[in-house]
Amino acid sequence: MRAIWSGLIQFGMVALPVRLYGATEEHAVRLHEIHSSDGSRVEHRRFCRAEGREIPYDEVGRGFALPDGSMVPLTEEDLARLPLPTKHTCEVLGFVPGAGIDPISYSKPYYAGPDGPGAERPYALLVEALARTGMVGVAKVAIRSRERLALLRPRRGVLVLQTLLWEDELREPGDLARRHRSRTGSWSSPRC
Repeated sequence: MRAIWSGLIQFGMVALPVRLYGATEEHAVRLHEIHSSDGSRVEHRRFCRAEGREIPYDEVGRGFALPDGSMVPLTEEDLARLPLPTKHTCEVLGFVPGAGIDPISYSKPYYAGPDGPGAERPYALLVEALARTGMVGVAKVAIRSRERLALLRPRRGVLVLQTLLWEDELREPGDLARRHRSRTGSWSSPRC
């Protein structure tokens, strides 16, 4: 595995150097868009509306859309200078019982491994303490220029940094729950 992030897990006076590694990989059948009449692949081209021409990839940048629809161009340097306090630090905000976290908020898991020989013992102690107590660390971390909430939890002797969705990223079920009530007003059990 190749590390995608390196930094510190920090809580109190403890600063533990770690590296993050992708913990999952999806194996999906990859379908391609084709032209129905002859089966040839369909290409997507980068087209500049203002100039009315196709542009090469090296002329493609990123921008932020303002409410009025205008775009603010952002360079890689702009993104690198974003004031993210957790850019290379996983800041543990506190420890809570792991059973109290609703799994619907789970996003992407990463393995967090110790970064260097001096980190191995404190790393092992943290993994063991979390496993023994059933607690998880609630943290803030910035991965790929985006600050996220995350959990630090033990799994098979290693730490997993599980990113979480923010509250506004979770959808409410709306009236779906009412649709599953039986005519008597009691809940019908789904058959799975």
